[in-house]
Amino acid sequence: MNQPQAVHRADAGSNSDLPQLYRMMRRIRTFEERVGELFVRGQSAGSMLHLSIGEESAAAGVCAAMRDGDKFTTHHRGHGIFLARGADPARMMAEIGGKEAGYCHGKGGSMHIADMGLGHLGANAIVGGGIPAVVGAGLAARHHKTGAISAAFFGDGATGQGILYESMNMAALWSLPCLFVCINNQYGMGTRIDQATANPRLHERAQAFGLVAETVDGLDVEAVAEAGRRLVDGVRDGKPAFLVIDCYRFYGHARKDKSPYRDPGEEETGRAKDPVAFARAALIERKVLEESALDTLDAEVAAEMDATIDFTVAQHEPPLSSMFRDVYAPGEPEPEPVRTRIDRILARG
Repeated sequence: MNQPQAVHRADAGSNSDLPQLYRMMRRIRTFEERVGELFVRGQSAGSMLHLSIGEESAAAGVCAAMRDGDKFTTHHRGHGIFLARGADPARMMAEIGGKEAGYCHGKGGSMHIADMGLGHLGANAIVGGGIPAVVGAGLAARHHKTGAISAAFFGDGATGQGILYESMNMAALWSLPCLFVCINNQYGMGTRIDQATANPRLHERAQAFGLVAETVDGLDVEAVAEAGRRLVDGVRDGKPAFLVIDCYRFYGHARKDKSPYRDPGEEETGRAKDPVAFARAALIERKVLEESALDTLDAEVAAEMDATIDFTVAQHEPPLSSMFRDVYAPGEPEPEPVRTRIDRILARG
């Protein structure tokens, strides 16, 4: 595989941001690799797991433009986005492992992590399911004059869902501070984008609703960050926007999917578009960081993510007594078991 070529930029200021962007992408990549290991070891909760390897620039770049108080939703491939918004990787891994120490006490697993404290309104396994929530969050932000934005992250497969267009129309009609981020990894499950739509220029759909819209190459995290800052600034001023980030899904739809629908040559070409390797090459070529410093950084990140596995394995599963916690309002009586109800009815008779 050819080594990625670094990009020379005229704006020297971008050099100061790239180390932080690279570190975040490396953390996301390594976290996802450890999640895959947890799954293979049979220590993750549930039978499905979706990795975002190859999509790291979308999370790192866009989230770098967001600030405290902003709200967001993710899809079933959202670990990296949550991490880029400040999540604790140990608590994330514990949630994926179905442990009590996780963000949702082990009840959400990989596809249903949420944390209102960090503005995470929830991941969603339903394609496009989290998109309308950001419209409500945007309306609330405008009403309360908080200055916050709300961002929906979703895959290209969600562009086939009607709720996206209803949400974009409402955001544009009411000038809500909403950002729609389409991470186009070229595949909706096993269907390539050009086999699912006659017009793969997805940003043009948003322009039809009156949104500011553009597409950026996800290979270059600096380009993603620049587009993210530009659009987020406009969104805060009441100009809703739509950003498509073109990238390549390195592996199958889910961890068990060997992607037989993809040609090996295509996969090799797609994986060569590696945003992590591209950023690393840029840092070295521009002499921002030496290779030895990057090796040290990578080792630190690896140790951080190794610790998430150890933490998760050492935790306990949620007790059966917590089954109805977070389902019914505090103070409400828990549902009566069916057996108890039957015995009570029979005894009354």
